[in-house]
Amino acid sequence: MLLVTTNCKKNEEGSSDSSSSTITETAGQSGVVDDTSSPNIVQTAIGSKDHSTLVTAVKAADLVDALSNAGPFTVFAPTNAAFEKLPAGNVEGLLKPEKKEDLKNILGYHTYVGSLKTDYMQDGQEFDMVFGGKVKITKKGDKTFVNGSEITGSIETSNGIIHVINDVLLPK
Repeated sequence: MLLVTTNCKKNEEGSSDSSSSTITETAGQSGVVDDTSSPNIVQTAIGSKDHSTLVTAVKAADLVDALSNAGPFTVFAPTNAAFEKLPAGNVEGLLKPEKKEDLKNILGYHTYVGSLKTDYMQDGQEFDMVFGGKVKITKKGDKTFVNGSEITGSIETSNGIIHVINDVLLPK
């Protein structure tokens, strides 16, 4: 009986090894297909025609899974027009594999761990971003700015909030 139990345990262990390799080979959080829940930050950005450059950058920096996780996250999301304001060749250069770490730092400077709603932001407040230091909030009337760039819209997602901005924030 002891031999039978030992063999069963070995087979169970063997089967768990094969299933763990299956898990390793599958996609991360971004690969989860769920048609009933609210979209996450990445799914929302993918659905926006104004954020295709940002989505391309997130993919090039291998941050899709990180920004698809539970969060909450706040992303200050530059529009395509914001990226077009950068000097010619900057975006293309950052998308090259050898510039991946620089791209991650810039995108991390647009990301805060936590949910920041504009209603709760105060004039002069500073927030530590994932990479690159702090951003400063400014309030002028009913408008909210991050490092001088106006937040033109806010979209709540299943794992945080996206604040649309018309400038690319560069770490100082």
